[in-house]
Amino acid sequence: GRIKDAASLQDFCRGRLHTAGLVAAALAAAAAAGHDPLVLDEAADARTPVQALRTTARKLGRQMMRAARATWPSVELDQLAADRPQGAHQPVVLGLAARSAGLVPLDAAYAAAYETISGPATATVRLLSLDPFDATAVLARLAPDLDHTAAAATDAAARFAKEGMEALPAASAPLLDITAQQHAAWPTRLFAS
Repeated sequence: GRIKDAASLQDFCRGRLHTAGLVAAALAAAAAAGHDPLVLDEAADARTPVQALRTTARKLGRQMMRAARATWPSVELDQLAADRPQGAHQPVVLGLAARSAGLVPLDAAYAAAYETISGPATATVRLLSLDPFDATAVLARLAPDLDHTAAAATDAAARFAKEGMEALPAASAPLLDITAQQHAAWPTRLFAS
Protein backbone atom coordinates (compact mmCIF):
# COMPACT_ATOMS: atom_id res chain seq x y z
CA GLY A 1 0.00 0.00 0.00
CA ARG A 2 3.00 2.34 0.02
CA ILE A 3 3.07 2.89 -3.73
CA LYS A 4 -0.09 4.64 -4.89
CA ASP A 5 0.90 6.91 -7.75
CA ALA A 6 3.79 8.07 -9.92
CA ALA A 7 5.34 10.17 -7.14
CA SER A 8 5.45 7.31 -4.63
CA LEU A 9 6.70 4.96 -7.37
CA GLN A 10 9.52 7.39 -8.11
CA ASP A 11 10.51 7.57 -4.44
CA PHE A 12 10.48 3.78 -4.18
CA CYS A 13 12.51 3.29 -7.35
CA ARG A 14 15.05 5.93 -6.32
CA GLY A 15 15.58 4.16 -3.00
CA ARG A 16 15.81 0.77 -4.67
CA LEU A 17 18.27 2.08 -7.25
CA HIS A 18 20.62 3.51 -4.60
CA THR A 19 20.56 0.31 -2.51
CA ALA A 20 19.82 -2.97 -4.28
CA GLY A 21 20.49 -1.39 -7.67
CA LEU A 22 23.94 -0.18 -6.68
CA VAL A 23 24.91 -3.59 -5.32
CA ALA A 24 23.60 -5.43 -8.39
CA ALA A 25 25.28 -2.98 -10.75
CA ALA A 26 28.65 -3.32 -9.01
CA LEU A 27 28.46 -7.12 -9.10
CA ALA A 28 27.55 -7.07 -12.80
CA ALA A 29 30.32 -4.60 -13.62
CA ALA A 30 32.88 -6.68 -11.71
CA ALA A 31 31.81 -9.83 -13.57
CA ALA A 32 31.99 -8.00 -16.89
CA ALA A 33 35.50 -6.83 -15.94
CA GLY A 34 36.60 -10.45 -15.67
CA HIS A 35 36.70 -10.92 -11.89
CA ASP A 36 36.09 -14.43 -10.53
CA PRO A 37 32.35 -15.08 -10.81
CA LEU A 38 32.40 -17.59 -7.94
CA VAL A 39 33.86 -14.98 -5.59
CA LEU A 40 31.31 -12.46 -6.85
CA ASP A 41 28.50 -14.96 -6.33
CA GLU A 42 29.64 -15.40 -2.73
CA ALA A 43 29.74 -11.60 -2.38
CA ALA A 44 26.17 -11.47 -3.67
CA ASP A 45 25.12 -14.03 -1.05
CA ALA A 46 26.76 -11.95 1.69
CA ARG A 47 24.94 -8.84 0.48
CA THR A 48 21.55 -10.56 0.27
CA PRO A 49 20.56 -11.31 3.86
CA VAL A 50 17.13 -12.79 3.10
CA GLN A 51 16.81 -16.36 1.85
CA ALA A 52 13.77 -15.54 -0.30
CA LEU A 53 15.77 -12.95 -2.26
CA ARG A 54 18.81 -15.25 -2.61
CA THR A 55 16.57 -18.01 -3.97
CA THR A 56 14.90 -15.64 -6.44
CA ALA A 57 18.23 -14.14 -7.55
CA ARG A 58 19.59 -17.62 -8.28
CA LYS A 59 16.42 -18.66 -10.10
CA LEU A 60 16.54 -15.55 -12.28
CA GLY A 61 20.26 -16.11 -12.81
CA ARG A 62 19.64 -19.68 -13.92
CA GLN A 63 17.02 -18.48 -16.41
CA MET A 64 19.32 -15.76 -17.71
CA MET A 65 22.18 -18.26 -17.97
CA ARG A 66 20.19 -20.45 -20.39
CA ALA A 67 19.44 -17.51 -22.64
CA ALA A 68 22.97 -16.08 -22.42
CA ARG A 69 24.66 -19.39 -23.24
CA ALA A 70 22.41 -19.84 -26.27
CA THR A 71 22.98 -16.29 -27.50
CA TRP A 72 26.63 -15.59 -26.58
CA PRO A 73 28.34 -18.94 -25.99
CA SER A 74 31.43 -18.65 -23.82
CA VAL A 75 33.68 -20.84 -21.74
CA GLU A 76 33.12 -18.53 -18.75
CA LEU A 77 29.34 -18.94 -18.88
CA ASP A 78 29.69 -22.71 -19.31
CA GLN A 79 32.07 -22.90 -16.34
CA LEU A 80 29.79 -20.86 -14.10
CA ALA A 81 26.82 -23.04 -15.07
CA ALA A 82 28.84 -26.13 -14.15
CA ASP A 83 30.09 -24.62 -10.88
CA ARG A 84 26.67 -23.32 -9.84
CA PRO A 85 24.05 -25.80 -11.10
CA GLN A 86 21.53 -24.28 -8.64
CA GLY A 87 22.12 -20.97 -10.40
CA ALA A 88 24.34 -17.99 -9.75
CA HIS A 89 22.99 -14.61 -8.70
CA GLN A 90 21.42 -12.77 -11.62
CA PRO A 91 23.79 -9.74 -11.57
CA VAL A 92 26.82 -12.02 -11.81
CA VAL A 93 25.31 -13.88 -14.76
CA LEU A 94 24.32 -10.58 -16.36
CA GLY A 95 27.91 -9.34 -16.06
CA LEU A 96 29.32 -12.49 -17.66
CA ALA A 97 26.70 -12.32 -20.40
CA ALA A 98 27.68 -8.70 -21.08
CA ARG A 99 31.34 -9.71 -21.23
CA SER A 100 30.49 -12.56 -23.62
CA ALA A 101 28.56 -10.11 -25.80
CA GLY A 102 31.59 -7.80 -25.98
CA LEU A 103 30.20 -5.12 -23.67
CA VAL A 104 32.18 -3.18 -21.08
CA PRO A 105 31.62 -3.09 -17.30
CA LEU A 106 29.73 0.22 -17.51
CA ASP A 107 27.22 -1.38 -19.91
CA ALA A 108 26.67 -4.24 -17.46
CA ALA A 109 26.24 -1.78 -14.59
CA TYR A 110 23.61 0.17 -16.52
CA ALA A 111 21.70 -3.00 -17.39
CA ALA A 112 21.66 -4.27 -13.80
CA ALA A 113 20.74 -0.89 -12.34
CA TYR A 114 17.97 -0.29 -14.87
CA GLU A 115 16.52 -3.74 -14.21
CA THR A 116 16.10 -2.89 -10.52
CA ILE A 117 13.80 0.03 -11.33
CA SER A 118 12.10 -1.11 -14.51
CA GLY A 119 10.63 -4.19 -12.82
CA PRO A 120 8.74 -2.22 -10.16
CA ALA A 121 7.61 0.33 -12.76
CA THR A 122 6.18 -2.43 -14.93
CA ALA A 123 4.53 -4.07 -11.93
CA THR A 124 2.69 -0.87 -10.99
CA VAL A 125 1.12 -0.78 -14.43
CA ARG A 126 -0.22 -4.29 -13.94
CA LEU A 127 -1.05 -4.19 -10.23
CA LEU A 128 -2.18 -0.60 -9.71
CA SER A 129 -3.32 0.26 -13.22
CA LEU A 130 -0.85 3.13 -13.22
CA ASP A 131 -0.78 4.76 -16.62
CA PRO A 132 2.14 3.21 -18.58
CA PHE A 133 3.22 6.69 -19.69
CA ASP A 134 3.41 7.81 -16.05
CA ALA A 135 5.52 4.76 -15.17
CA THR A 136 7.81 5.41 -18.13
CA ALA A 137 8.11 9.06 -17.14
CA VAL A 138 9.28 7.95 -13.68
CA LEU A 139 12.06 5.94 -15.31
CA ALA A 140 13.01 8.90 -17.48
CA ARG A 141 13.17 11.23 -14.48
CA LEU A 142 15.48 8.76 -12.75
CA ALA A 143 18.00 8.87 -15.60
CA PRO A 144 20.48 11.10 -13.68
CA ASP A 145 20.29 8.73 -10.69
CA LEU A 146 20.82 5.80 -13.04
CA ASP A 147 23.91 7.50 -14.50
CA HIS A 148 25.31 8.14 -11.03
CA THR A 149 24.62 4.57 -9.87
CA ALA A 150 26.20 2.97 -12.96
CA ALA A 151 29.30 5.16 -12.63
CA ALA A 152 29.67 4.43 -8.89
CA ALA A 153 29.19 0.71 -9.49
CA THR A 154 31.79 0.65 -12.26
CA ASP A 155 34.23 2.51 -10.03
CA ALA A 156 33.65 -0.02 -7.24
CA ALA A 157 34.21 -2.89 -9.69
CA ALA A 158 37.49 -1.32 -10.81
CA ARG A 159 38.66 -1.00 -7.18
CA PHE A 160 37.69 -4.62 -6.46
CA ALA A 161 40.97 -5.92 -7.97
CA LYS A 162 43.02 -3.92 -5.45
CA GLU A 163 40.76 -3.69 -2.42
CA GLY A 164 38.86 -6.97 -2.64
CA MET A 165 35.41 -7.50 -1.21
CA GLU A 166 35.45 -4.22 0.71
CA ALA A 167 35.32 -2.26 -2.56
CA LEU A 168 31.91 -3.66 -3.46
CA PRO A 169 28.94 -1.77 -2.02
CA ALA A 170 26.80 -3.46 0.60
CA ALA A 171 23.86 -1.06 0.68
CA SER A 172 20.65 -2.54 1.95
CA ALA A 173 16.95 -1.86 2.11
CA PRO A 174 15.68 -3.65 5.22
CA LEU A 175 12.01 -3.04 4.46
CA LEU A 176 12.43 -4.69 1.05
CA ASP A 177 14.14 -7.64 2.72
CA ILE A 178 11.36 -8.04 5.27
CA THR A 179 8.53 -7.76 2.75
CA ALA A 180 10.27 -10.15 0.33
CA GLN A 181 10.47 -12.80 3.03
CA GLN A 182 6.82 -12.21 3.96
CA HIS A 183 5.78 -12.37 0.30
CA ALA A 184 7.57 -15.71 -0.12
CA ALA A 185 5.34 -17.17 2.59
CA TRP A 186 2.07 -16.08 0.99
CA PRO A 187 -0.02 -18.97 -0.32
CA THR A 188 -0.70 -17.00 -3.51
CA ARG A 189 2.28 -14.98 -4.72
CA LEU A 190 2.17 -12.09 -7.14
CA PHE A 191 5.72 -12.35 -8.57
CA ALA A 192 8.80 -14.50 -8.06
CA SER A 193 10.95 -11.43 -7.42
